[in-house]
This record gives sequence, C-alpha cells and structure tokens, in this order.
Amino acid sequence: MTESLINTPYVQQLIGKVAGVEQSGGNQRLKQIVARLTTDMFRIVEDFDVTPTEFWTAVSYISRLGQANEVGLLVPGLGIEHFLDLLMDEKERQAGLAGGTPRTIEGPLYIANAPLAKGEARLDQDPEQGEVLFMQGQVKDVDGKPIAGAIVDVWHANTKGGYSHFDPSQSAYNLRRRIETDAEGRYRFRSILPSGYGCPPDGPTQQLLAGLGRHGRRPAHIHFFVEAPGCRKLTTQINIAGDEYLHDDFAFATRDGLIPDVVRHDDPAEIKAHGLNEPFVTIQFDFTLNREAAHLPEAVVVREHAKAA
Repeated sequence: MTESLINTPYVQQLIGKVAGVEQSGGNQRLKQIVARLTTDMFRIVEDFDVTPTEFWTAVSYISRLGQANEVGLLVPGLGIEHFLDLLMDEKERQAGLAGGTPRTIEGPLYIANAPLAKGEARLDQDPEQGEVLFMQGQVKDVDGKPIAGAIVDVWHANTKGGYSHFDPSQSAYNLRRRIETDAEGRYRFRSILPSGYGCPPDGPTQQLLAGLGRHGRRPAHIHFFVEAPGCRKLTTQINIAGDEYLHDDFAFATRDGLIPDVVRHDDPAEIKAHGLNEPFVTIQFDFTLNREAAHLPEAVVVREHAKAA
C-alpha cells in the first residue's frame, strides 16, 4: 500500500464520526481520547497488516481476560501502572514537591476495611508454617516530625503466594490490617514473611507474557496505603531483600528506597524474649509523607476494588 488509508478523507471522517466529534452532546475530553485511540488502532491494523482472523483472536483474548478477572493483573504486567507512577512523580517534581517515600503500584488484590488496630497488630490469624516477621517503623512528614494517628493499611500474601479473599483457603482479612500510629507516629505488626508468586499459569495474562518471552513472577513484597490528615496519600510496597525476582519483577514495582534490610535473629535469648521457640526476622521501615497543597496533582486514586464478604 503506497499511501496510508488513515490519511484519506473518508477514513478521517469515519474517525470523527466514531468519536462523535461533530455531535453537540457528550464529553469533549472523551471524544478526543476516543479519536486518538481509534486512529492508533486503525494505524496498527494497517502498519502491521493485521488480518481479520488475527483481529478477532485479539478480541477473544480481551474477552477471556475479563472473564478471568485478570485485567488488573495484565495492566501492571504491561508496565502501564508503573508508568502512571512515573508520570505522577514527574508532575510532582514540576510542582516543586520533593522528598517522601517512593510510591509504587497498588496491584489488584486490595480489600478495603480491614480490622483497625491501635499502634500494633498481628496479621497472621490463620495458622501457617513460615518465618515469623516483626515489622515496625514510624510515619513522619518531610521535616522529620512524627505523625500521630496516621493509618497504615497493610496487606500481603501468605507463604504460598495467596491473598485472603482471593484465596478461599484463607479466612477473611488474614494478613490484612489497618494500624493507627501512636503518639510518636509508630506502628508495629507481627506476621509471617510472605512469598513471591506468579500469574496463574493457564491464565490469559501468562499466555501473553509467554508470547513475549517473559515470565510472570513477582518477588515477595508487602503492600501499604499510608494516610494522615493534611498529608498526601502514599501507595507503596516494600520488597523482601534477597528474593530471586527482586530486580526482575514482571509488574515493574521494585524501586530504590523500597528494599529494607531483612534481619534474621537466631539468638536464644532474643527468641525467648519474643515469646517464640524458633528464629525470626525483623524489618525496620519508616514512611515519610508529603504535606498536601492545592497546586499538587491528586494523590488519591479512585478505582474499583473487590468487596469483602
């Protein structure tokens, strides 16, 4: 094809009609986005000589992706969720904001309204063999002032890589809690050291990744929302140092500043002092929140979450 069909008057008019450009009603921003999306889709079909069979195979794939409830899994796998973080970082930089704990992706496995505890909590309510984890730290502002009453919303996988609610073998809110910081801005919890996990091996996300020659593995990690009045909400996660996939996360969530030391304790006196009979691990991690301001981009992300039973 010597001349792009996209540039012909008929196809340009078609794109305008698809996006409702000449219609008086509707949302103008939506029209612009749909016009751009339609143009890009047409161009892909033309540039790569996509056949009707290939196109409808892709449509079938998208349907299966939704039926498998894996859209929220593929989005980070394609780097889109990480790019949204990078874009927000740049907007904040241009607005003059500096400092604070790095953000990273939320992922698709959050459940709202986990039980609320004061100061400290125990997350592992289901009996499970694994390394006992004690994690603690402080929530501060960028000036180093402790923030009392901040809410640390934490969730993570079990030793098999499963999350409560999505894994029916776990009880409701297992490995999920909200912790209100004390007068010194401190939080503390006991749990088990989580394992990394992979995409469902027979699911559509892994199918696409395999076609790209990629794996679908995530390193062990712990998710957090951290909120406080007058501060910007932080969405982040820490990664467990030493994991095989620490710097090869299919979801691109590993960032500098989010890999704290994991300290293993095997001294008998320490083990006894913690009421245990076996070695345990500790993680120390402080969260630094930026203060909110009118000129800054919105930090709260509104997205649909699965509903707890």
